[in-house]
Amino acid sequence: MKTILKSVLLLFLLAFSLQSCEDQDDVAAPADLQVSNFIWKGLNQYYLWQADVPNLADDRFSNQEALNSFLTGYSKPEDLFQDLLNKPISKFPKGQAIDRFSWIVDDYTVLEQELQGTSKNDGVDFRLSYMPGSTTNLVGYVRYIIPNSNASTKEIKRGDLFTGVNGTPLTVSNYQALLAADSYTLNMATYNGTSFESNGKTVSLVKTTLDENPVFINKVITSGSHKIGYLMYNGFYANYDTQLNAAFAELKSQGITDFVLDLRYNGGGSIQTATRLASMITGQYTGKIFAKQKWNAKINAAFEIDNPEYLNNRFVDKIDAAAINSLNLTKIYILTTSGTASASELVINGLAPYIAVVQIGETTVGKNVGSVTLYDSPTFGKANRNPNHKYAMQPLVLKIVNAADFGEYTDGLKPTFEQLERINNLGVLGDVSEPLLSVAISQISGSTSKKEQLDKGVALRNFTDTKAMTGIRDQMYLEKAPEGLLRALK
Repeated sequence: MKTILKSVLLLFLLAFSLQSCEDQDDVAAPADLQVSNFIWKGLNQYYLWQADVPNLADDRFSNQEALNSFLTGYSKPEDLFQDLLNKPISKFPKGQAIDRFSWIVDDYTVLEQELQGTSKNDGVDFRLSYMPGSTTNLVGYVRYIIPNSNASTKEIKRGDLFTGVNGTPLTVSNYQALLAADSYTLNMATYNGTSFESNGKTVSLVKTTLDENPVFINKVITSGSHKIGYLMYNGFYANYDTQLNAAFAELKSQGITDFVLDLRYNGGGSIQTATRLASMITGQYTGKIFAKQKWNAKINAAFEIDNPEYLNNRFVDKIDAAAINSLNLTKIYILTTSGTASASELVINGLAPYIAVVQIGETTVGKNVGSVTLYDSPTFGKANRNPNHKYAMQPLVLKIVNAADFGEYTDGLKPTFEQLERINNLGVLGDVSEPLLSVAISQISGSTSKKEQLDKGVALRNFTDTKAMTGIRDQMYLEKAPEGLLRALK
């Protein structure tokens, strides 16, 4: 009886807000508007800022015919999608939307692969920065090379610089077209202390379908009486959670006393994986709230009635049936850059109410919102997808806060100790003299790092990087849509 009453109350609560959708179902969308119809209805239902976008209002269209008339004004589904995102407000620079991270694809197979670390990739993870004194010309530097990639067979390594592609200098207007090709040649360069000069070297690269294991480095460093675990983790891909757990088992077996988590190049990923990683770092907080989700008003209300616990992400002690290897730490050192985003920031913010978090490096991206994949199906889930197209959306649907209800970090999470990456002093990842890791070790051991040595070199203004351009695009996402709620809302 209680379940029946709950369902009735849920349907009553949503009756008014969904009336327009019910009316629109009286007349089906024509074949040429199927994708656009899916976009509008999906965003009307789940978009985080649905109430702030007039064209997504529940009473915007009286019936399906009126909606069809609106949709015919868009020749491309992508244009409709962009127009329905939250628009600029006065406190933002002109032209900058509040929503910087929602996206749409015309092939959900590619999207699903990218969210699990599989992409068409040549293996060079790089960052593009503005050249000194310029707002248009770019220089790229290699951050790391993915193992078993095309680049891993070429003469290119961390710290190498490039200023052109196929003989064309890189600029803010051409970089996407040049670097999106399946194959291209990088024109390498050298920094002479004041400017970047071509050194005549070229590296030809070919993209292949590549699986990137995000557990990039896992080692133990001995410094005095300290056994310091160091893990460089480059993406929250749920299908690698077993490997991540195994990495923690190795650190635990070696009896580490301190831990450095390197998230400097981690653009984010799965909320579930972030929760599991936080549980591996701790272990003493199983069952307590790690993070809380806040959806738009009508979805939040539905959750509160039908399944309020879904809004909580709690520390866990298992991955499926396997026990999590927890370190039970009370303090952690986390390395960040301006490319550290989303699920990485969730780990930092979610751990903060429970243990001491020492952040070293640069201020993070500032993404406190998460997404879910929506398909053109009766429930917006994978089941019964429209066979006529493969469009899918990854719209922002939730804001996330920690157990102390803090989640206001859109300007990024600022480091405890600032240490910029400098293109001519990057160091070797995992080496004790690498600048960011060196600061962490000095804080752990109590030694004094040679700041003047670490700060040698030039730090350039960031423009973009590989993960922001492709792959998960600074994502923090749910593994799957909440099917039970989706059915109830329909």
